[in-house]
Amino acid sequence: MLVGSLSPVSCLEKLQTLSVAGNILGKPILTNPKLQPGRHQQELESIPELPASLKSLNLSSNFLSVVPKHVLSAGMTKLEKLDLSFNHLATVPAEISALVNLKELNLDGNMIVALPDEVGNLKKLKVISLRDNRLRVTSTIFSKKNPQPLPKPLFTDTLLIDLNLHGNQLTNTQVNQFDGFQEFLDRRQKVKSKTMTNLDVCGLE
Repeated sequence: MLVGSLSPVSCLEKLQTLSVAGNILGKPILTNPKLQPGRHQQELESIPELPASLKSLNLSSNFLSVVPKHVLSAGMTKLEKLDLSFNHLATVPAEISALVNLKELNLDGNMIVALPDEVGNLKKLKVISLRDNRLRVTSTIFSKKNPQPLPKPLFTDTLLIDLNLHGNQLTNTQVNQFDGFQEFLDRRQKVKSKTMTNLDVCGLE
């Protein structure tokens, strides 16, 4: 369990893989409320500026309620794999589009209700896992007031071939009605076994 600082990592200019899974990053702790009235919580550990050489970053099983800004910085263009599973994320910021070489994104076990259109800017994205989140639809008639939780650009503007939605309040029928989803299926069919049925695509029934 990490109780110190990640700051020394910033100096490792050739570092390609970093895992700080299973720590207390982002966990609120109590300070002395008598010394700081009204300010008795602070983040125990934040993410410092990271080496631009990173290709794989694992921040799973922490206490992050937001994606750290240094993870989404313009300097992280070499990052190919990002694991943010089992945190406390409710949203994915539009700044995710800065990770132009991202190929794999794991967001399992969070509280995410939707992804932003900007995920479509991740042109090299092939794998995204959203197991056990809070994705759902109230109506398949989508509009500005009721956007589909997985935007069309995710399916049409990326290289996505693996999508795991198990554990969300979605059915296979609903997902098949998402705008752009058929293009995803067609692309996947060219890569995956032709014996695989649509029911196997996203871990849904």
